[in-house]
Amino acid sequence: QVQLVESGGGLVQPGGSLRLSCAASGSIFNIYVMGWYRQAPGKQREWVATITRGGSTNYVDSVKGRFTISRDNAQNTVSLQMNSLKPEDTAAYFCNAYPPTPRYWGQGTQVTVSS
Repeated sequence: QVQLVESGGGLVQPGGSLRLSCAASGSIFNIYVMGWYRQAPGKQREWVATITRGGSTNYVDSVKGRFTISRDNAQNTVSLQMNSLKPEDTAAYFCNAYPPTPRYWGQGTQVTVSS
């Protein structure tokens, strides 16, 4: 049974950076695609970035060139480096398999971009 715990969120000014981490209690090696998702207040959860076991990545258009997803299968972690943050990036961020597995949803980590 895999449990995912997100961390690294916080308050940052526009243009700033944050690095989010997702630690898995079990092995993620067999999860072919891992992803980061976010949910802003009053909006549906959306996927932000995905990464395959082999390292192929994909991003939603709004974060391309600013966010970088990575994974370490040996350490069972998935990270999201976020640069040039904008107020519209404000949301709770979650990691999960892609497509998401309901029982894997964790508490998420809050990212607030504001001056």
